[in-house]
Amino acid sequence: MAELRPELFAADVLDAARALGEPAGLDAVAPLVDRARRVLFVGMGSSRFAALDAATLLRAHGIDAVAEMASTGCPQPPARDTLVVAISATGGSAETVAAMRRHLATSMVVGVTSRLQSPIGREAAAVLPIAADGRSGVACASHRSTVAALRDLCGLLVPVQIDRPRCAAALAAAIEERAGWLPRAVELLAGGPVHVLAPAERMGAAEQSALMLREVPRVPAYACETGDWSHVDVYLTKRPGYRALVLAGSRYEAELMEWAAKRRFTVASVGAPLPGASLAIDLPGAAEPSVRPLVETLVAELVAAELYARDPMV
Repeated sequence: MAELRPELFAADVLDAARALGEPAGLDAVAPLVDRARRVLFVGMGSSRFAALDAATLLRAHGIDAVAEMASTGCPQPPARDTLVVAISATGGSAETVAAMRRHLATSMVVGVTSRLQSPIGREAAAVLPIAADGRSGVACASHRSTVAALRDLCGLLVPVQIDRPRCAAALAAAIEERAGWLPRAVELLAGGPVHVLAPAERMGAAEQSALMLREVPRVPAYACETGDWSHVDVYLTKRPGYRALVLAGSRYEAELMEWAAKRRFTVASVGAPLPGASLAIDLPGAAEPSVRPLVETLVAELVAAELYARDPMV
């Protein structure tokens, strides 16, 4: 693992739109997609988080798809009708390379990487190139670029798209307008664990948001599905200091907010206001399916950068 330079993370976040180049590699991928009966995404960390939402999207349209942790000891077996999407920003993650190689002689393999000369870049039958991370080394640009690339791939199978120019404009506007919400968000979320909630179909965004808080300012942060929250995490609100960052859009938010009113814990919402929340962050484009996947994680990124600036870790 390369050494991180979190002091450079803020600059990487402010350059978020850099990850949104033009789609590439789809012509080589399309024939493989056409022959696939199932889609298997494999990766680790941010790469797998991007795959979680892509797999959910395909399943919602009746496509057999799953995001598998590349390190699993019980992997899905190779098959000629399986399209394997091996995701690694560096192209050299040991677990993902090993998982990909299990499939090379049998399954159809697509690589997603920023390094075309890496093992994944060289050995996959086709490659979707993504942006490399910035000078901080934190998986920010590569994750956003992977989300876009996987949406492009999904678009070969189902009617979905990413509006890259609109996303870039939304990111720029959100960064420009951050003074209106970022200080308050930092005030609310600083000082303890942060629980990031999201609907099941956007758990990858919640996981990535929590990771940014762990990876940069080293804040304990955890992801939870909004509907499942009342079954697994509500118990934590018995203790003071519970903080929830909610990626809005779940039909089960009313129950969450009932508990928030009863137990008086902090809620900051992203993308839409929640009645009773301490803060509502209205991001440009957050309500648009073609924009939201590339915009909503920006909140945690900016909060993480600011928390680190206030209390740098040695």
